[in-house]
Amino acid sequence: MTQAATKTLLKEEPAANFTVDDILWKKVFYFFYLHVSAFYGLYLLTTTASWKTTIWSYFLLLCCVEGITVGTHRLWSHRAFKAKLPLKILLAFFQTLTFQKDVYDWVRDHRVHHKYADTNADPHNATRGFFFSHMGWMMIKKHKEVIEKGKALDMSDLEADPVVMIQRKYYWKVWAPLVTFLIPSIIPWYFWNEKYSVCWHACNMLRVCISLHGASSVNSAAHKWGTKPYDKNMRAVETTTVSLISLGEGFHNYHHTFPWDYKAAELGSYDLNWNTAFIDFMAKIGWAYDLKTATKEMVEKRAGRTGDGSRGEVVEGHGYGEVNVWGWGDKDMDREEMDMAKITCQEKST
Repeated sequence: MTQAATKTLLKEEPAANFTVDDILWKKVFYFFYLHVSAFYGLYLLTTTASWKTTIWSYFLLLCCVEGITVGTHRLWSHRAFKAKLPLKILLAFFQTLTFQKDVYDWVRDHRVHHKYADTNADPHNATRGFFFSHMGWMMIKKHKEVIEKGKALDMSDLEADPVVMIQRKYYWKVWAPLVTFLIPSIIPWYFWNEKYSVCWHACNMLRVCISLHGASSVNSAAHKWGTKPYDKNMRAVETTTVSLISLGEGFHNYHHTFPWDYKAAELGSYDLNWNTAFIDFMAKIGWAYDLKTATKEMVEKRAGRTGDGSRGEVVEGHGYGEVNVWGWGDKDMDREEMDMAKITCQEKST
């Protein structure tokens, strides 16, 4: 779907409404419990918990961020780089800490979001309001178009990945109970005698709640407030605040323009993009490779053609790359764009 087609849909297709029958009450009650428990966990963390528990909770939260942003997002959703087995296992473990569904489900929803951004086929369609795109979409039944488009997506790369499929097969029976809740709370309780109530609320519920809102801010705030230096025809924007919250995912206008770029941003520094630093470190030790990024020429030409002018000096250029794609390997990706892309840390053939 081209940007023009998406824009037409946004104008002509009214945002879908929902009824009481569409509400998923189990999830509503879960989110209520999650937030009450998280606030209690924050209270315990600041009044009762030991310094060891505070550090442990922060460490777990950082793991959650990398599991979502580097793992399910840049690696599996967009195929922006490739990973060796140890890194895949590590990222799958980190992603499980977030309790945001298994990798396969997360990726399917995200690919549909990019392919049909801000239409009724988008799971968290921003045209349906800030709350809906932030977390309301998780509390009602999916729109029929989300389901239909999701079934039509090519997910063969994930289906061929044993790490993803093993996590999916045993997610609810094994990995979620063990990795999301048991291990994080048992460690402080066993090793430094922290009260289990503190462990449960501060190390589990607070972590899950913060990581949820961190990821959700990309779907909501990064589609509402900010600039559009690369493509003014889309809702995705550049926002420093979201970048600070998510450690690098707030350069969203760039990301929707070049979803296959492993940096998810044009910036050359790590100041607001720790997630890129994580990938670069993994590349240095040989766990990440084939890092894909847009060249300066590609960025300048695209910004000159479709940007809002906020980037600065730009160059007019050829009209490649104006088709919505979910990432590297999408059947609709422009061949010229693929040829022009820069791939670093390529795996040496043996």
